[in-house]
Amino acid sequence: MTAEGEETTTPPGPARRGVVGRLSWGLADQAASSLSNFVVGVYVARSLGLTAFGVFSLAWVTYGVVLNVSRGLATDPLVVRFSGVPEAVWRGAVARSSGTALLVGTGIGTVSLAAGLAIGGQVGAAFAGLGVVLPGLLLQDAWRYAFFAAGVGRKAFVNDVVWGVALVPAMVVAARVGTVTAFLLAWGGAAAVAGAYGWLQSGIRPRPGGARDWHRDHRDLGYRYLAENVGVSGAGQIRAYGLGVIVGVGAVGVVRGAELLLGPFLAILMGLSLVTVAEAARVLRQAPHRLGPFCFLLGGGQAVAALLWGAVLLLVPDRLGELVLGDVWSSAAELIVPVTLGVAAAGLGTGAASGLRALAAARRSLRSQLFASACYVTGGLGGAVAGGVVGSAWGAAAASVCGSAVWWLQLRAALRERQDHSVPEVRNP
Repeated sequence: MTAEGEETTTPPGPARRGVVGRLSWGLADQAASSLSNFVVGVYVARSLGLTAFGVFSLAWVTYGVVLNVSRGLATDPLVVRFSGVPEAVWRGAVARSSGTALLVGTGIGTVSLAAGLAIGGQVGAAFAGLGVVLPGLLLQDAWRYAFFAAGVGRKAFVNDVVWGVALVPAMVVAARVGTVTAFLLAWGGAAAVAGAYGWLQSGIRPRPGGARDWHRDHRDLGYRYLAENVGVSGAGQIRAYGLGVIVGVGAVGVVRGAELLLGPFLAILMGLSLVTVAEAARVLRQAPHRLGPFCFLLGGGQAVAALLWGAVLLLVPDRLGELVLGDVWSSAAELIVPVTLGVAAAGLGTGAASGLRALAAARRSLRSQLFASACYVTGGLGGAVAGGVVGSAWGAAAASVCGSAVWWLQLRAALRERQDHSVPEVRNP
């Protein structure tokens, strides 16, 4: 027991090991998830050719937008406000958060299904298939964030392994059918299996009926995170659609192919993003003065890792690249340098974004994201007009550098603002 007024602190060694352990599970989980996505992308690229892979990529980018809508409304507030809380509080929050994600998937999935049936053709069939699988995809993602908020990343890892195992027979069936829609249904159907397993893992039943209360209680963060997240994925979607119009649908597949080459590093980037906000929130509670250095170390490490991986990709022989991506390789290889620089800049900015999320500085993070997204669309499409696919890649890279700079300027301002507010006012007697 401690005397009244005495502070209890966690020894630095165990605390540091706890952070490393949680980050390690985040990396392991994202490695499992990214490996599944990488295999699906490579399989589709090799099986269906460049044009069909472009159609698949359009559906994939659209899924990214919907996923970020779900995260902004459901799981981002959960991570910010319910990381490291008592289990009973966490369970109640997860029930409403996962129910909100399921409701978002069902609602937007219905719209996507109807739109796909109205559009018709290969593109329409792909969007109809995406609409069918969206509820399972979003529920599975909601469990991952819930587990990391509770500090049990190993459960998220197991859940993603279940998704990967379920993908094997589903992909075999999809390959026999040989259409983009079949691959989308296989990918999303396997996610639904993992989503159901997450229910068993947690013992928590999603409560879509609690979505209204969840939205009311967290709308101060939800609206801004929704706008911020949609700004991220929406910019990518606008760029993809615009690139398809300016250059052709095949160009979308080329960009996606280049992103697949960066898959192992993106696994690190996404894996860390699962836990960095929760860890930054813990740092803020335990040692506020360490938040800035923590974010810089996080972002700088990701940037260096991206540059190193890009250097490795430049040494890959054409024969090996063609073995992985087939006909997509020759075009995608031309984008390695600009895509690597863009991802490195984005990784650097992620460190600052985690700090702003932990500070609940939603207005500053929204401002940063909107600026970065506007730059990304302008650079990506302006580059496409000036230089086709390669010009678009360089334009997007330059935009990522500008966006990262703004993220760090906003974090510095937020930290200074918090420090000023924490300094007690000195009054003259």
